[in-house]
Amino acid sequence: MPYYIIERNFAEEVQTPVSDALNINLINDEEEVRWLYSFLSVDRRKTYCLYEAPSIEAIRAAAVRAGLPADVVTELTGRVMPNGLLQAIS
Repeated sequence: MPYYIIERNFAEEVQTPVSDALNINLINDEEEVRWLYSFLSVDRRKTYCLYEAPSIEAIRAAAVRAGLPADVVTELTGRVMPNGLLQAIS
């Protein structure tokens, strides 16, 4: 299944722990997407989330249902490792 990075921009600071995580994961299950983890910016108003999903459309549908922004969704093809080699994402 393909991997995606989702950039989310928030008007307010993201609160942690994310109290809605259980609900988000239930919605994701229904849309057949899997939230792997997220990075939080220093100002706490932006996240970069790694997801596994069948399509960009499935990610966007889950985001709409969860009330989350999905400002930029980028499909990933691989990882460039510190030794300079491209490693496929499997």
